[in-house]
Amino acid sequence: MPNKPLDTELLDRAILFAVKAHTGTERRGKGFPYIVHPMEAVSIAATITSDQEILAAAALHDTVEDTDVTIEQIRSEFGDRVASLVSAETDVVFEDRTEEDSWHDRKQAAIDRLAKVPRDAKIVAIGDKLSNMRAIARDQYMQGDKIWNLFRVHDPKEHEWHYRGLADSLRELDDTFAFQEFEWLINRVFGSNK
Repeated sequence: MPNKPLDTELLDRAILFAVKAHTGTERRGKGFPYIVHPMEAVSIAATITSDQEILAAAALHDTVEDTDVTIEQIRSEFGDRVASLVSAETDVVFEDRTEEDSWHDRKQAAIDRLAKVPRDAKIVAIGDKLSNMRAIARDQYMQGDKIWNLFRVHDPKEHEWHYRGLADSLRELDDTFAFQEFEWLINRVFGSNK
């Protein structure tokens, strides 16, 4: 049976835009191109929705945070809704502090922000966060506690606090396999919280 035709023009453009934005960058400590992570985020989001704007935002979710792309460029290329979804997934920047010094405050701001966003923005977020937790679980399995040295903050308890906070903020998605896998991986990596 042939595949059903689907209008993916917006998603296709977003993927090409993300590939160009992330060209030549490595996923920190992984040895593979950064673009693999946004593509996994799209794949995860697609298990929940076929909404092309949500999937486009998943592809673009790190472009503003990790490249020279601005939210205004996203808005101009992909419209207000995609820009809003990407913005909801973008860490705040504390101009007067280093990334290490502002880590906890940035993560708390993300937890607080994601608790208040609509479900469509949470779908983008679960794609990103589940991809991250999958990588952490794989790396922990292969390297043990050495994996925490890959991060700006080396204390696994801080990461546990962050991911459990994200799970609480994204709990509206607890009817999805993606959220259930996310929570399962948190418990696998950090131990059961029950």
